[in-house]
Formats: sequence, structure tokens, C-alpha cells
Amino acid sequence: MSIAWTAGLIILIVLVAILLAGVPIAIGLAISSICAILPILEMEPALLTGAQRIFSGISVFNLIAIPFFILAGNIMNKGGIAIRLIQFAKLFTGKIPGALAHTNIVANMLFGAISGSGTAAASAMGAIIGPVEEKEGYDKNFSAAVNIATAPTGLLIPPSNVMITYALVSGGTSIAALFMAGYVPGILWGFACMIVVYFYAKSHGYRSTQTFTGKEKLRTSYEAIPSLLMIVIVIGGIIKGIFTATEGAVVAVVYSLVLSLFFYRSITWRDLPKIFMDSAQMTGIIIFLIGVSSIMSWVMAFTGLPGAISSAMLGISNNRYVILLIINILLLVVGTFMDMTPACLIFTPIFLPICQELGMNSVHFGIMLIFNLCIGTITPPVGTTLFVGVKVGETRIEEVIKPLLYYFAAIFTVLLAVTYIPAISLWLPGLLGYV
Repeated sequence: MSIAWTAGLIILIVLVAILLAGVPIAIGLAISSICAILPILEMEPALLTGAQRIFSGISVFNLIAIPFFILAGNIMNKGGIAIRLIQFAKLFTGKIPGALAHTNIVANMLFGAISGSGTAAASAMGAIIGPVEEKEGYDKNFSAAVNIATAPTGLLIPPSNVMITYALVSGGTSIAALFMAGYVPGILWGFACMIVVYFYAKSHGYRSTQTFTGKEKLRTSYEAIPSLLMIVIVIGGIIKGIFTATEGAVVAVVYSLVLSLFFYRSITWRDLPKIFMDSAQMTGIIIFLIGVSSIMSWVMAFTGLPGAISSAMLGISNNRYVILLIINILLLVVGTFMDMTPACLIFTPIFLPICQELGMNSVHFGIMLIFNLCIGTITPPVGTTLFVGVKVGETRIEEVIKPLLYYFAAIFTVLLAVTYIPAISLWLPGLLGYV
């Protein structure tokens, strides 16, 4: 057995064993990576190199964007943005069948795009719109399924932390290009779910009776515009080159803070320490994961594991479509038991070279990867967004899974389209000159 396959086998066995023992995944990544390099290097140089890789992995300027986007998302989540976006979304859904469910989808897309968090969108939107749906006779499980299925759209519609992570681990893919590439797939995800809602709601007689006067429409739009402007300011500033993604994250924090403290007055100065604490905790976890994953990336490169896997997969078939389907299936399986960030860090160096060999652009691959891993956030046993959505919806996973299957079918169809039609991801960045 070659050293590449030996290293890969050691990583797999040790990592699975450690995770089954309940050890945090960051620790598991570090230990399994060090164990994998021991057949080549002695313990002391292996540990020394591992420590160096952790520091070199996190000593990247663009990483500063992550804590600021997390902080901005937390401020937005607690800053009364959700209810205003829901009211704004209602203006577009009107009296079509399942209007409240459509409102939930549009609001998830808007709030997810602002906060960059699927779990934040699921908790905020589910808690507010769920009781209203129940009051109007909507099935509780149907409402929860809609909220869960569309909450991850904010991880595709920028700004998104996982896109920044992917940009770093892929060797410098343009963050602005990734941000632009995520819009169309994210919108298609939401639209596919809206189609499912339309037919379900029509067959069950879910119709809205609420109407808005012209004055109410103006007031609702006025209250929502400051929140929506954050997307325009941050993303527009990055696209136009006014500031970098890192500087854009700082702008997002300042803007959301001013908006929540002084304009909406939905949080007070006393709320800030807890918001800062939560943001720091989440940042620490992500940064440590990125650091230890650098050890694994080095071990893979040193042993030639990505090349060995690439040769093995190309040996199965030289058909581009078959290989991409296999990669999608593997990523979907991985996503069911692994969080997005570690999965992105582990599988980017493995699958990116394969896809590039097939002629796939790194931006296109990034969107395909993130799309797959987003689905993992709403599937058991590790789907964090799924659990949050179930808890907020006051139901049980086994009761939500059945209605979720229809959405999975629609989302998977969009995933295949994103995989096999590069223009879906690359049209917008290409239009702006990024690819």
C-alpha cells in the first residue's frame, strides 16, 4: 500500500474513532493528521510542523472578516430585523396559496443574506411567523418544514462565512467572485421550495386574508429599507473595490450596530456584552478549526493523498458527469454527519484538484461544495439548522422529515442544475469581470 493510501486510512480510522468517542472535531482533526504523518516523520518534528501549520493557517488577513461577519449577524439577529423583513416579504407574496409560507421563504432569504447564518434565520423566522401560520390553520409540521428547508439559503446568498473559509483553503479564490456566484443558486433554491409550497398549499386550501393599504405598504418598506441597505452597502462596496471583504465585514458591524441601537432601538448597550461573548465563542471555534485543518492539508499534500484519490476516481470513469455525480453523493453523505466548516476544510483539497482536472472553475466548484454542505445542515444526525427549526416549530424530527422530503427533491434538482450548468454560478461573476 502506498504512503498516500496509508495516510488516508489512518486519518479515516482515527478520526471516526475519536468522533465516536465524543471528542470535538477540531481535536480529532489534529490528532488524526499527526498520526497519519508518523509513518514518515518522527513524533517531535511531526508535532513541531503541526504547530507551525496551525499558526500559518490562521495568520491570514482575510480571516479577520469572519469574526466581524459573525458579530454583525448576531447583532442583526437580536436587533429586531426579522419582524421587519417578514412584513416586507408579505408585500410580495400577496394572496397566493400558502402566502405565509412564501413569506417565510422570502424572509429567510433576506435575513439569511443579512446575517449569513442558517440557524439564525431558522430561529428568528420560525419563532415569529410560526405562531401566525398556526393561527391561520397551517399544519405545524408543514410550517416547520418550510422554515427548515429554506433557512440555509443565506449561506449561499452573501455575505457568507463559509465562502471566506473556502476562498482561503482553495488557494486564493476571489471572495467577491464567490459572493456574486452564490446569488443565483441561492435564489433558485428558494424558488424551488416556493413551487413545492404553492402546490401543497393549493391542495390544502392555505390562503391569506390579509391586505395592505397603500400607507401600510409605504411604512413597511420604509422600516425594512435600512436593513436591506446593508446588503447593498457591504456587497456593493466589495464589488466596486471601495473596500475589501474584511473591511466590508467591519462596515457591516458598524452599520448593524447603529441601526439596532439608534434607528430601531431594539437592543440596548447592556445587551452588547453577551452579543460580543457569543460572537467571540463562535469565532474561536471556527478559527481553531481552520488552524488544525491546515495540519491535515499539509499531511495530504505531503503524502500525495489528493492525487491518489483523483487517480482512483478517474479510474472509475472518465465521464465528467459521472465523476461529478459521485462527488456530489459523497459530499451529501459527508454533510449528514459533519459541520460545514470542517467539511469544507477537509474536502476542498481532495475534490478541487479533481474538478479542476475536469475543467471546472474553482468558483463553480466552491458553490457546488457549499450547496452540498448546506443541505447537510438540514439533514440528520448533525443538521444544526434542522434541530433549531424543529425546536422553534415545537414539533419532532420524525414528523417533519416526511414533508421535508418534497423540499429535498426540489433542492437536489437545483443542485444537479448548479453542478452541470456552470453558467448558473458563473454568469453573474462573469458579467462583473471576476471570472
